[in-house]
Order: sequence, then structure tokens, then C-alpha cells
Amino acid sequence: MLTSVKNEKLGKEGYVYVSYGHPKYLKHVIASVETLRRYDTERPVAIVCTKKHQSLIKKNNLSGFFDLIYELPEEHASIVGFKHNFYNYLFYENNLFLDSDIIWCKNPDSLWQSLKPFDFTVTGNLAADNFFGAPKSIGVAKDMILGRRRKTLNRFGLTYLSRAQTGIMYASDYALTKKTCELAKDMLNRKAETHFQSRKKEKGRTEESCEWSLAMAMAKLKIPVYPWLQGHNSPQLDFISMLTDHDEEFEYVSCKYYSHRFVYSLRGLKSDLIKKILIGFFSIFPGNGDFMIVTPFCLHFGWYHEKQPFLEFSERIWERSLTEANSRQDGKTSSLGESPSNEV
Repeated sequence: MLTSVKNEKLGKEGYVYVSYGHPKYLKHVIASVETLRRYDTERPVAIVCTKKHQSLIKKNNLSGFFDLIYELPEEHASIVGFKHNFYNYLFYENNLFLDSDIIWCKNPDSLWQSLKPFDFTVTGNLAADNFFGAPKSIGVAKDMILGRRRKTLNRFGLTYLSRAQTGIMYASDYALTKKTCELAKDMLNRKAETHFQSRKKEKGRTEESCEWSLAMAMAKLKIPVYPWLQGHNSPQLDFISMLTDHDEEFEYVSCKYYSHRFVYSLRGLKSDLIKKILIGFFSIFPGNGDFMIVTPFCLHFGWYHEKQPFLEFSERIWERSLTEANSRQDGKTSSLGESPSNEV
């Protein structure tokens, strides 16, 4: 079944989403595709999903959102299971994978153009910070004092570690994508030899991370990440309520983007008050307080404590999509007396 994906391409460029587990994740995909279609009505969209989610799509008459609905085997129904096997799902000559908790904010044509030089890449920063794959608390100080990050790199023969952010992944070369994913699997299997910890230790996280292992594999193979933070040309920016203006439907989005990398990194702090205080303090120094008002290609709701606006948006899109789909179906089947289901 998967071999045909390697040899037969369904188009030049296309989007790939994945959905499994709780039905809410299918709702997220529907919401993301709905925003994508505001700007791109031409490139096809594939969804790789479990049988359960395929049944939900069929029962609720939502197959029109997708050009391809492909079965996800249970062994791949996880973050690591899918992203470490991404090479199995390259349906197009050029493939752009997206996490489901992403809202599109503008036309992606120039983003596609900028990705063409890459055979495989993920968004990220050239240098990972000390928290990448490590404790998100004061516990990271132990790693820093003991130099555990450097020891990990030395043990694996690496001289640098990028910050991989796999909310967006791009691939056009099957062989290289497979080689990278297989090496990442090996890196994850050797976690005990590294300073990285399980993502499951973080609040609200139930799955293992694929990012540090992919970052190490890419470094080993000399594959660059696609710059995550590019000001006006950023492929994706985190949704941070304090720094984001938007309407209810996210048709108009603008983000406050601090030019200084460290100052902008403070966006991840949970407390708005602490963010304001620290940004205000460091902005005393010339240049540190400089900022742009930008609209990224994608708005990513990756922070657990910032997800609520997206959850509410995806529920609205879901209900609206069901109403529209059922209205169309009613028109086709009224003579048969059939009534499609709204249940999830």
C-alpha cells in the first residue's frame, strides 16, 4: 500500500495533514483546511487518518475538504509514529506537511517558492536554546552547569544542534526524507545516551517528541532547517494572545514581532505581567525594543496555555461545515428520505 506513494505522485505540489485519536483533532484539521482555502484553492490537500476518522469524514459528508483520504496504520498514529515515517506519505512531487493546530493567514505562493531549494527540511532556528528537549524549569540549570548538551553533541559527533519546529515539514526527495527519518528513529532509541527528556513530563503532553531526534539527524546529514523567524516572511509564528490582534474568524491577523531574538523569546512565558515587565526592562537597551507588525503565513497554536482561541474557532468551523454539508446532502437525498448524522 505504501510502496505506491514512493513511485506514483498525485500532483506537483500539495498539502498533507494527519489526524488520529480524539475526534477533536479532525475538527482541527477541518478548521485549518478551511483557512487554507481562503488563499489557495488550487493545490490538493491530503489527509492521512485512522479508520475511525475516515468514518467520521464519510458520515458527516466532509470528504469535499480533501483530495485524498489515506489510511493511517495504528503503528503510525502518534507524533513520532507519523513524523518519523513521513517518507511514507509523500503523495506529491513537493509535499508540505502541517500540524492541525495551524491557521493560514495569507497566500502561500511565495512560501512554496522559497522551499523549492530544499529536498527535505523543517522549520526551526539554527541554534537550539537550552530548553530544547530538556526540562522546561529550573532543572535545566543542572544541564547547563554539567555541560550535558555539549556532551550529547560530542557523543554523537555533532558540532551544533538546531531548534527543529516540525509544525511545518517539507519534502521533495523520497530517499533523503527516508534516510533522515530512519536516522531520527535511531537517535530516539538512544535517548539514554543524551541529555534529552521525555516530552510526556510536560503538563498537557501525552506523546513523545520527534523534534530533538530529527534535529540531530538533520545535523548529522548536514540538512539545514528552514528559518522559522523571518519577520514579515515568517512561515509560522506562535499565537501569543498578548502579541496577536485578530478578528473572530482570523481573517485579519497581525503579530507583534520583536526584532531582538532574546526579547522575542520571552513570548513563551505564561504570565502577561511578567512578559511586559521583562520586555520593558530589556527594551531599555538600544535596539532591543524594536518590533514589527507582521502577518505570518501561518499562525501556530503550539503553546498549551494559548490554545483556547483555536479550540473555540475549530468548534465554530466544525459546526458550520456540518450544517453546510448536511444542507447539500439533504438536497441530494431528500427524495430517498435519508438524513445524514451530525454526531461525532
